[in-house]
Amino acid sequence: MGRRVVPLTLDNLRDLPRRCRSCVFWELDPVSGNAAVKSGTAEQEKEAWISAVLLEWGSCGRVVYVDEVPVGFVLYAPPAYVPRATAFPTSPVSPDAVQLITAWIMPGYQGQGLGRVMVQTVAKDLLRRGFRAIEAFGDARWDGPACLLPADHLLAVGFKTVRPHPVNPRLRLELRSTLSWKEDVELALDRLLGGARKEPALRPL
Repeated sequence: MGRRVVPLTLDNLRDLPRRCRSCVFWELDPVSGNAAVKSGTAEQEKEAWISAVLLEWGSCGRVVYVDEVPVGFVLYAPPAYVPRATAFPTSPVSPDAVQLITAWIMPGYQGQGLGRVMVQTVAKDLLRRGFRAIEAFGDARWDGPACLLPADHLLAVGFKTVRPHPVNPRLRLELRSTLSWKEDVELALDRLLGGARKEPALRPL
């Protein structure tokens, strides 16, 4: 099985699931996002956002391929590029961190360690760029695939709560810790990135 993780660019943006290519939940503020959806321009807005981040900041995502088939992705950026982040009661993201926007692995490709490889690739990229951590707004009431990742699964792969909240806690993962992850993290990552149906909270590792 040949697998590779490559930077997200405008050339491979089409390899993301269609619903994700046209989702601007994070990339626009709530008012602008709703307007883009209603006008049918959400996909163009997403492309424009990625183009702007690439030009001004650099790589903001990774796509994972297995035998040349796109099977997952992760999207991340400094909070200054994520307008929706300011709408959360637990904002702002720490100045030494990048925001984990969203991530996903295709059903059928979970359980192969792809999530671990993908997140470790992101960690190496961000450490080289001088960041210490990655933070995310979790969903404490998650019950299915959505724009927010489930808080209990974030905790299971090593994130720690830095700003508690009954619905949307802010969580943080120190990047250096991801580089020494062992294979026992893979199941938790697969559940996190794969959007599995909600199960009892995973035991923190």
